[in-house]
Amino acid sequence: MANCFIEDLAARLSHRIQISTDALKVYQGAIERAFGANVDYGSIIKTYGHTELAEQRRYSPPEVIKAERVPVQGNPDIDLISTSHVEKQNHTLRMHCRRLSRLTNAFSKKLENFKAAVALHYAYYNFVKVHQTIRCTPAMEAGVANSAWTVQDLVTMTDA
Repeated sequence: MANCFIEDLAARLSHRIQISTDALKVYQGAIERAFGANVDYGSIIKTYGHTELAEQRRYSPPEVIKAERVPVQGNPDIDLISTSHVEKQNHTLRMHCRRLSRLTNAFSKKLENFKAAVALHYAYYNFVKVHQTIRCTPAMEAGVANSAWTVQDLVTMTDA
C-alpha cells in the first residue's frame, strides 16, 4: 500500500518536495522508487515510554520520551521534519467521520458506504468548510473553486 500511495503522490507533483514520515521502514523504499533523487526526505523517530495505565485509560497513548529528526535522502530542512500535519488530518477525519472512531457502533456494513462517507467528508472539508488559517476553503486556495460551496452545492454536484 505504501508503494501505491507514494507512486500516486509522485505522479501528481511537478516540483521537488520535502516529505516527512515516521520510522516505518516501508516508506524509505517506496519514496526512493517513486521519486528517485528528486526529493528531500526526513524521518521522525519517536521513543515511547512504558507506563502501566489504569483500566479506564487503556486507550491513551504512551508518553513520548524522545523525538529524533533524521535526514534520509536529499537535503531536508531538519526543522520541518514532522508528521504533525498528517496526524492532525487523521484526527479531523476521525472526528468528522465517526465510523473511524474507536469503540463505536457507527460502522459501515458495506465498503461502498464507507468509501462514500469518507469521500463526503473530504468534499465538505475542501469545498464547503472555510478554514480560519487561510480564510477560505482549501479548494479556493488551490484555485480549484472560485467561491465556497454550500451544502446544497455539494449535494447537487454529487448528483451530476
